[in-house]
Amino acid sequence: MSLSRSAHSAPLPLGTDAPPTCEVPQFAPVRVRGGRRQLHRLLRHRRRAVAAGLAVTAAALVAAGPRSGAGAQDAQRARGHPVTEPVRKRHGTELVAAPLRIADAATVRLLRPGDRVDVVAAGDGGAGDASVIARGARVTKVPEPLEGTAAGGALVVVSVPRATAHRLVGAGATTRLAVTLC
Repeated sequence: MSLSRSAHSAPLPLGTDAPPTCEVPQFAPVRVRGGRRQLHRLLRHRRRAVAAGLAVTAAALVAAGPRSGAGAQDAQRARGHPVTEPVRKRHGTELVAAPLRIADAATVRLLRPGDRVDVVAAGDGGAGDASVIARGARVTKVPEPLEGTAAGGALVVVSVPRATAHRLVGAGATTRLAVTLC
């Protein structure tokens, strides 16, 4: 099959069907130095490349986070800014180490660091004079007994709030102390 041209269309001279030329401004050539080397180095260190990609993605997600429909606090949280309230420090709950001399040295040999104990002050009177001074105190240390001190009891160190430590020291000076395992 041959294509036949219509009789009334004459061929145009070369170059007349192109748009007119315009002048291109002069500019310095753009040269990237070491680009190929950097790409090869990046491919060799794939872990770094993945980490960098994840960091860029995370930054883009934070930047594109929700901008409307939420409260100011929620919008700040969504954009990567944690909204926190200042933590009030209560001095009464600060834990301190309190050394206690327990009257029964054999009971102290049963204790291990990490055990929870109730500390009981035994009065000089009958069995009804005992009172619990500290509940759920954590044993932090059980020092080795010194020679000849078994008759005077044994030492144990517990972790308790500061106010409880004051009560324990005061009771230890006037009464005999005992412990019960929790």
